Amino acid sequence: MPALWLLGVTGCGAPAEPPAPVPSSPSATPRQPAGEPGEGTVTIEGQDEAETVQRWTPPSVQIDPDQRAQARRAAQAALREGRLYATGDDAIPIWLALLEQDPRDQRARAGLRQARTALLAQADALLQQQLQQRQALAEAAGIALVLLTIAPEDEQVRRLQRQVETAQRAVAFNRAGEDDLRAGRIGEEGDGALDNFREALALDPDNARARQGLAAAESGLIARAENAARAGDFATAGTWLAEASKVRDASPTIADAFERIEAVRTATLARLRDQGLRDLATPQGLKAAREKLEAAMRIALPGDAAVALLRGRIELATHYGSFRPGQVFSDALRDGGRGPQMTVVPHGGFQMGAGPSEPGASDAERPSHYVRFERGFAMAITEVTVADFARFVKSANARPRATRRGHSIVYDERSGNFIRRSGVDWQSDYDGGRALANHPVMHVSVRDAEAYANWLSEQTGRSYRLPSEAEFEYALRAGSSGRFPWGDAGLPPEDSGNFTGSQDVSPSGRHWANAFIGYGDGYWGAAPVGSFRPNAWGLHDMSGNLSEWVADCWHASYRRAPSDGVAWFNPGCRGRVIRGGNWANAPEQTRAAWRQSQDSDTTSGRIGFRLVRGI
Repeated sequence: MPALWLLGVTGCGAPAEPPAPVPSSPSATPRQPAGEPGEGTVTIEGQDEAETVQRWTPPSVQIDPDQRAQARRAAQAALREGRLYATGDDAIPIWLALLEQDPRDQRARAGLRQARTALLAQADALLQQQLQQRQALAEAAGIALVLLTIAPEDEQVRRLQRQVETAQRAVAFNRAGEDDLRAGRIGEEGDGALDNFREALALDPDNARARQGLAAAESGLIARAENAARAGDFATAGTWLAEASKVRDASPTIADAFERIEAVRTATLARLRDQGLRDLATPQGLKAAREKLEAAMRIALPGDAAVALLRGRIELATHYGSFRPGQVFSDALRDGGRGPQMTVVPHGGFQMGAGPSEPGASDAERPSHYVRFERGFAMAITEVTVADFARFVKSANARPRATRRGHSIVYDERSGNFIRRSGVDWQSDYDGGRALANHPVMHVSVRDAEAYANWLSEQTGRSYRLPSEAEFEYALRAGSSGRFPWGDAGLPPEDSGNFTGSQDVSPSGRHWANAFIGYGDGYWGAAPVGSFRPNAWGLHDMSGNLSEWVADCWHASYRRAPSDGVAWFNPGCRGRVIRGGNWANAPEQTRAAWRQSQDSDTTSGRIGFRLVRGI
């Protein structure tokens, strides 16, 4: 109930000085519920969300002019008791009413300054409060609105408003991060706890709650790494540990976790080695020993002594060392990842080149000659992808040829021709657009391909290289001897590869002038690797998609060509060989024996590569 010096309380009073517009503070609320007689309210103005403004409207107080001295005493008493703004009996509404009657009332102005100082102190204490932060920030926001009404131009008040808004945003990010952690959304790939805690720290670098959140996220990633290691999946363990190492700089917990994981790896490898050696001592133990080796290779780092010992013993016991024909595997990389998937090509022999009467053949494909491989080799199942090549570029800080040169050869949809275009490199597609990660990498020279092979060799401790011409044709034929990789039929089998088919249509409606009649694969340009059925040896896109670099120098015929399948290479040669048809080749260029010369610096939207490695 207001004191006797009040004539009454209405809802139409106004402050002595008009408040400046205040930016919206979503969590700010008045200390008391609005809408009751004699109490201040927060109003929201503006039709647009971007223009929404919150204001504090003080309780309206009417004072009998003869009772001003009594009103001043009541305001001072309210100030001493800490009753500052919530009702019409509090200090600030009374002083505002006094100033409304007499704007020159210096005692009322002095009282408002005292109240402002007290409110600033209250708000600062609330901002420092660690417990019940949301409630404290809501109260601080309410105080900020009151201060902006009575002192809109005061820099301390403006600073308080900014502090409140920043703190509210930091609390919101921390709460979202904690919710993400409880839901298992650590956010190592974005949009999770890590992002939220980092956003909070960007607002407040000393925010202890956000730092604790990052530590908890790091612990979650370490737990995933250790669980993966205990399950025998050390590649995944390495990935999680690498993600954990990015959370905080120089965190000692990472080194401790690495030692624990490596201890599990070492013990697992020692057990597999001993079991494999015992298997080899039994008459039928070769298969079991190979299984132990395969398990060890999946988890071992390059150069591991336990794996090296077991592999060496098995190589003495079988023609394929530690492998078998058709086996699929990938080598571990030093960074915890895996190399390209490889398959073991069976050893054997074949007739290489074109026969004397083969339609469409050239003298460069003759004479046909017998080649034999005394030992199998491993070949990549698909062409090297953009993602594979990107890992090399980043790790080796490489600058491939097209990147340095600034252009490459692409297909121009407007003219229907292949043209040189600036700004195209290994990250580009056949038409110069951005290539997808699972597309075969193109616009690479043969030297770029060899640099990738050298890097992969260093990463894995294995010998990777470009295939020889003989290895490529042998793997392309996969045991067949016809004119085309699929035999002598002039039409490719359905889903057998990305070739020029009469049913293929370009984005602007073009058709091939020289194509396999009645065939269509749905692509104009390169397709993602592995989009079509593999050949009999499990290899994809050997005769289509992209032509591929091989290790040999160009020779105009096969006279004096090696018979053991090694690359026919002359140091310093610039003319190199590409093999296998591509998405824009004529049908006769899709034959199994087709070969073509290319300058070693050539980069094009029709040429990629794959690798082999010894076993």
